Amino acid sequence: MDPDAEVTFEFVPVIRQYKSGRVERLLPTNRVPPSVDATTGVASKDVGIDPATGLWARLYLPDLSECPGGADRRLPVVLYFHGGGFVVGSAADAPDHAFLNRLAARAGALAVSVEYRLAPEHPIPACYDDAWTALRWAADAADADPWVRDHGDVGRVFVLGFSVGGNIAHNVTLRAGSEPAELPGGGRVKGMALLHPCFLSGNKKEGEVKLAWVRAKLEEMWAFACGGRTPGTDDPRVNPLADGAPSLRRLGCEQVLVCVADDELEVRGKAYYQGLLASGWAKEDAELLDSAGEEHEFHLREPESAKALLLVDRLVALIRGNP
Repeated sequence: MDPDAEVTFEFVPVIRQYKSGRVERLLPTNRVPPSVDATTGVASKDVGIDPATGLWARLYLPDLSECPGGADRRLPVVLYFHGGGFVVGSAADAPDHAFLNRLAARAGALAVSVEYRLAPEHPIPACYDDAWTALRWAADAADADPWVRDHGDVGRVFVLGFSVGGNIAHNVTLRAGSEPAELPGGGRVKGMALLHPCFLSGNKKEGEVKLAWVRAKLEEMWAFACGGRTPGTDDPRVNPLADGAPSLRRLGCEQVLVCVADDELEVRGKAYYQGLLASGWAKEDAELLDSAGEEHEFHLREPESAKALLLVDRLVALIRGNP
């Protein structure tokens, strides 16, 4: 059989790889350019972070005259990681771009949406390495982009991620707690928000699976993203509650918001939240938002729905420091 036609891995409708190594990304990405958003007044631009790896990010700067405290106030910095199963997605994708415009305007925050490298061309841990590089870059006002240097408060960094971006956000925030001396002077992660985070679990108990085939494909995707290796679902990077995983108390932030929806990831998102409390997090510092009845990614597809607006309200409260 032609190696360019023989399929070695596929997860429809996300990705397909052929024996020749050719990769076909099935999930479309609607890339849009940076701009000044007509609705929110938020300006965006793309900036390079690491020329050696090609790492870049899209920055979002709200209308300073509309920000709480006026144009001279330093803005919290939001570091955002998109979803896509480690293999698809982009910081330039239209739904994420629109979401960051809305969030930056509502929260009065400077957002940094990271274009991390994707598997299988760049197997794990490339995305985690990129996340750490991006956090260090965003926390170093002196050497970062002028928007960050002139307007960002690097002492108030908030790490957000959706789906596998939530997985990445957890891992980079955990590293910030384990290696605080590695962040540039003054850089500090104040809060973390995980939106429908993608975690796996080795626990096969009945009742913990909504869609067995989705769970199985997610486990296959993890191995695929790791370059075909089989690290297993007890790898702490994808199962933060595995035996021997670092305590969630070591997260390098002060507040956590965990958002779940009615999807295959819901059970493990709720388990993560319970793990926070069990590790010593106080309830006033760890919040669970359950968007019951809503599907994965609903806040990107239906941004004006009541529960999507509530989700953004809770993100804004976290970023602004409101109870």
